[in-house]
Amino acid sequence: MIEIRHATPADGQAITELLNDLGYPGSEPFIERRINELNHSPDADLFVATLSGQVVGFIAIHFIPQLALAGDFCRITYFCVSQAYRHQGVGSVLEATVVELAKQRGCVAIELHSHTRRVDAHRFYYGLNYEESPKYLIKSLTVM
Repeated sequence: MIEIRHATPADGQAITELLNDLGYPGSEPFIERRINELNHSPDADLFVATLSGQVVGFIAIHFIPQLALAGDFCRITYFCVSQAYRHQGVGSVLEATVVELAKQRGCVAIELHSHTRRVDAHRFYYGLNYEESPKYLIKSLTVM
């Protein structure tokens, strides 16, 4: 049975491995600090999905106040299910957890960014009634 719970620093290694799978290597030195920061932020949350006690997926979210709307946005910032556990409902259960939390917080929408190369992820999101919103711009602040 899939269980969803808040992430703890003890989940750091499993989350690091999943981030590596997403193409974000190198989070190990600071992952426990980041988990603690998300856990203590009133506008963020981090959940893990477990099967038989093993972390098989996670989802990180942030709540963004909106100036022109009565409700906020919920943004999925990171979302990954282990390749070995995809197509078994893990992602749907994680996403449903976020939907319920966003509704409780009075959010008017959930948004996310998914790179064009993540075709399988797009199919998953379309199956959950997400719609494409054109144009996502980003400015890197890292030194090249």
